[in-house]
Amino acid sequence: MARVKRGNVARKRRNKILKLARGFKGSNGTLFRTANQRVMKALCNAYRDRRRRKRDFRRLWIARINAAARINGSSYSRLIGGLKKAEIKLNRKMLAQLAIIDPKSFQTVISSVKS
Repeated sequence: MARVKRGNVARKRRNKILKLARGFKGSNGTLFRTANQRVMKALCNAYRDRRRRKRDFRRLWIARINAAARINGSSYSRLIGGLKKAEIKLNRKMLAQLAIIDPKSFQTVISSVKS
């Protein structure tokens, strides 16, 4: 079996990982072994959190809509039920934006649902 010299390949492989680990604290960004572990963990977290972000934003929007609806004498579930019955097609993101940026128009939406 011939000896394999891996100078270029090994350096490129290590530098690829160290480039991904740039900005990590301490030896996590400088030493290859620890950087490799941290990079693998970071990539796993990034993959997981790309999916989780969608859930988190939906929860935030619902909390904001509920708070604004309660200020106007309704609740989240009554508001969403009323929107469905009135066939008003506003998604939760837009409702939350209305509640924060333009409370008067949010009030009109609630009044149209109540009537």
